[in-house]
Amino acid sequence: MNPGPGEPEAGPWRSESLAHFADSLTGPRLNRPRLIAIDGRGGSGKTALAGRLCRLLQPAAVVHSDDVAWNHSRFGWHDLMIGGVLEPLRAGRGVHYQPPAWQREGRDGHIDIAAGASAVVVEGVGVSRRELAPLFDVLIWVQSDYDEARERGIRRDKAELGRDDEEALREWWAWEAEEVPFLRADRPWDRAHVIVGTASTLPHDPDTEVMVVRRSVDPVG
Repeated sequence: MNPGPGEPEAGPWRSESLAHFADSLTGPRLNRPRLIAIDGRGGSGKTALAGRLCRLLQPAAVVHSDDVAWNHSRFGWHDLMIGGVLEPLRAGRGVHYQPPAWQREGRDGHIDIAAGASAVVVEGVGVSRRELAPLFDVLIWVQSDYDEARERGIRRDKAELGRDDEEALREWWAWEAEEVPFLRADRPWDRAHVIVGTASTLPHDPDTEVMVVRRSVDPVG
């Protein structure tokens, strides 16, 4: 596996059932939702993992950093995530939040999370950055092969956003030009409680299994 610039290859890997993995994230009962961050490079498989975990952790919800950052900034949105999503959840309140760019650009709706959720999974590149890590109970880093993640991300953008080959490549290179130095500087993999592997060199059934490396770290690091 080639994890990408600045990121060491994790290991040794072990297989766990997805159900056991989800159960291991719950921890002691809180008077608020359990807050779980799923970080990783673009195209690494964060969104799919978040959706699978959410189905097993019901009543649970998923927040996508792309919604918070929409038409705002690729990586300069941690203050919006804190004030709009994480602080209300940590206080035991629900979330009814419209990021500032939504109203400005005419996007309807809000990010809504019921106060009674047992867990909230926040996924996206940079969700376990230094400024946000202390607000989460569990930090997950998704390690992917660098080239595979790029290929998956480009296929996704073409399918979901209707981009042609040229536009998809151009937008990906622009994203990567910011993602690589951001992750090199922040090193979220160093503070992850658990690393989940998605590369094809780690064969498993993602619907029922996860390949993991469990670590003992200070989540505030």
